[in-house]
Amino acid sequence: MLSILQEHFFAFLEATSMTLRLTAISLLLAVAVGLIVAFLKLSPNRLLNGAANVYITVIRGTPLIVQLMFLYFGISRLIVLSSFWAGALALAIHAGAYVAEIFRGAIQSIDKGQMEASRSLGIPYWQSMRLVVLPQAFRRAVPPLGNQFIIGLKDSSLVAYLGVSEIYGTALSIQAENFQPFETYVVAGMYYLVLVLIFTLLVNRLEARLDVEKRRNEPEVPQLEYATP
Repeated sequence: MLSILQEHFFAFLEATSMTLRLTAISLLLAVAVGLIVAFLKLSPNRLLNGAANVYITVIRGTPLIVQLMFLYFGISRLIVLSSFWAGALALAIHAGAYVAEIFRGAIQSIDKGQMEASRSLGIPYWQSMRLVVLPQAFRRAVPPLGNQFIIGLKDSSLVAYLGVSEIYGTALSIQAENFQPFETYVVAGMYYLVLVLIFTLLVNRLEARLDVEKRRNEPEVPQLEYATP
């Protein structure tokens, strides 16, 4: 196992860079998709609401590997894309369904009175949503979004079946050459574990920072002193 680490260090290092790029792009697209779908699901329009429900139900009810293959070959028929970008779009569409539910729950958790107060001041709906509701919703969505991002990092390994040389795809190629599948996959697992631990640390620090800012912005409640007889 040590020999595999030393011999293929740069190959796995390049694969790690590919994994991070794939994860970052797919998750940024997933946030955009999820936010749009969340608004569609909250819309009073039955057609828009129904379209969002169908999308979420189909994505959450089918395996990711099937979605990857379906979307990859479907996208390839419409537009010529590299396997990297096709895989990133497929991962974004998959993660977008879960991100949409996270955003929907976070938005609905904000007290409706805040939106009503903002509208009573003459502020338009979308401006009230952007300035009042969404900042608070994003803060509450950070913990579940962090978990979803970690899941997205691990899900990116399936893009290897589209020909992308990320960590798992590189491990597939290496084990086919050295005939040491167990040792090679252990090394690949170590790389994933390190990335997940770093990602978890960053998310925890972000949560702690948001908690500090929240406590700092909260008004202090005066303490009542009672005179003793």
